[in-house]
Amino acid sequence: MLLLAETAGLHGLLDQQLSVDSPAATVKTSCVIAGMLAGADSIDDLDLLRHGGMARLFCGVRAPSTLGTFLRRFTHGHVQQLRAVGSRLLTGLTAQVPGLLAGADRLAFVDVDDTIGEVHGYAKQAAAYGYSKVMGLNVQLATVSTPLAAPVIAQATLRAGNTASATGAGRMLAQAITTARAAGATGQILARADSAYYGWAFVGTALRAKAWFSVTARMTATVAAAITSIAEDAWIPIHYPNAVWDEVEHRLVSDAEVAEIGFTAFTGRRKAEQVGCRLVVRRVRRLQPLASDGSQQGELFVTYRHHAFITNSTLSTIAADQHHRDHAIIEQVIAELKDGPLAHLPSGKYAANAAWVTCATIGFNLARAAAVAADLAKIRWASLRSKIINVPARIAATGRRLIVHLPTGWAWEPGWTRLWTTATGPPTTAP
Repeated sequence: MLLLAETAGLHGLLDQQLSVDSPAATVKTSCVIAGMLAGADSIDDLDLLRHGGMARLFCGVRAPSTLGTFLRRFTHGHVQQLRAVGSRLLTGLTAQVPGLLAGADRLAFVDVDDTIGEVHGYAKQAAAYGYSKVMGLNVQLATVSTPLAAPVIAQATLRAGNTASATGAGRMLAQAITTARAAGATGQILARADSAYYGWAFVGTALRAKAWFSVTARMTATVAAAITSIAEDAWIPIHYPNAVWDEVEHRLVSDAEVAEIGFTAFTGRRKAEQVGCRLVVRRVRRLQPLASDGSQQGELFVTYRHHAFITNSTLSTIAADQHHRDHAIIEQVIAELKDGPLAHLPSGKYAANAAWVTCATIGFNLARAAAVAADLAKIRWASLRSKIINVPARIAATGRRLIVHLPTGWAWEPGWTRLWTTATGPPTTAP
């Protein structure tokens, strides 16, 4: 997989962009990424690269202590350089593995969300209690996907644990859209986010980038009034082929109704920042209506639970609702990262952890590209490690050459062979 990264331009980009005051910075960065691909979730675990016969196959592997010292040399500027490398590498990967963002020339989704990485002890710089009520650091990320392709990470940044979700949302979205465009998303882009990002910063950025937006609306008095004004005959029944989990009622929902109404968002802001759009509402009948709601919001809110979002897309009401619900795909990306390198934020230094997060995003995109190249496009990172990466092999030497004997009767041999062919193909020009 590192050969695929090299073919897509990783080493050249690191040589050009990264100016960390440390010898062999490119090699050390590659070691950190390789360790993450192999399953490392801490600095000590990077010793995975030196176990068994690995030393016979790979030279230049550094010890975990050396890699930890290297990460602690990063400054904020160096982290930004590494983020630029990750963005440009994604462009190289989409050129090397054409199916990585299949369909991006027609429609692509840019999803923004954040998560808390729990830490322990007050020695972690910038650790604080955030919205999850646990001590941690906040990771904000943006992914790019299409109706045909699984998501890759366009941008990711580490923030203090008590940072509000929407802080920096405009900048994050702008950078993600720029990365998506460079990676081949030449068609329409739909920017999606949950209610934490309901504000002018996110929506205004999408409008300036000529992208559609789809953002969950907060249940303000204005939104509630708009919902109550929807005529009863405007609701369209829909059936979910795969039941949707309702977090509040703790049950699977198979049927709902959708409707829409014209809406002006952000009326509290100046006229130029008020956005005329569509308010699309999905309602699900309550199993146990709450009598307490009747005196506050009327019978409509007693009988149904309402989920509203604003959008400027030209999609039909049902299609707009379906694509908005698919924003949850970013949660799968977060889960894969937390099941891998982001299980821990291993250093006490903030910049070192920020560099670790950026290396993790590069590793995630490499794993996704390798999965597509191996014709295993829907596979998760953990499964890819067990099927393609962490494969036992026997090393033999003959005529001063090393021969690696892979397992016989191996179910994923065709995929591994396709990946090898892609990785050893003609290199793309580094952007």
